[in-house]
Amino acid sequence: MSCITVLLAEDHIILRDGLKALLGIEKDLKIVAEAGDGREAVALAEKLRPDLIVMDIAMPLLNGFESTRQILRHRPGTKVIILSAHNDDSYVNEALECGASGYLLKQIAANILPQAIREVHCGTPCFSPGIYRRLVHHRDRARAEGNPHPKLAAPALSSREMEVFQLIAEGHTNKDMAGLLGISFKTVEKHRHNVMEKLNIHDIAGLTRHAIETGIIECGVQPTTQR
Repeated sequence: MSCITVLLAEDHIILRDGLKALLGIEKDLKIVAEAGDGREAVALAEKLRPDLIVMDIAMPLLNGFESTRQILRHRPGTKVIILSAHNDDSYVNEALECGASGYLLKQIAANILPQAIREVHCGTPCFSPGIYRRLVHHRDRARAEGNPHPKLAAPALSSREMEVFQLIAEGHTNKDMAGLLGISFKTVEKHRHNVMEKLNIHDIAGLTRHAIETGIIECGVQPTTQR
């Protein structure tokens, strides 16, 4: 029997270890790697090519949404399940826009995740029950209004701008960002300017608050010193 290969992307070690233990007892599931930040998740997905990724949203260096977007851009056959504490429609919509095949809440019963992995691997999208009911409701309402295939709004920021936005909010300097992203200092400055203009937020504190409010980073992230 062939196994479904799984990459775990979760920055909380205790939770990641719990997921590893939970999935490790399933004979048809194989954990091939673990990632503690979004950038590592992208690199491991490219290197190991897992069948499926269980992805957290708020991770250091690169959030789960942008990680998913970058992974699926290069490997569209990979399946991604977002595992999140956020129950808001805006988060679910963003996950779908990024190409995720499932969205499960971290409060789910332990036996749901392994089965969800199997279903998503076979091509069936999977959502926590409450989220699924809302999606069906929104779909039915859209059809009743004559819009059977409503398009999700595209994110205001480009993929690179989202990366810069998160790194700014985490407290990284322009020099840090240039090194992490492999771009020039001037290019970082340009992206930084575009982020502030598009979001209409022109200070670091405001960007950090916005990143926390939208789930891009968590309150526990300790910013480095801005220089």
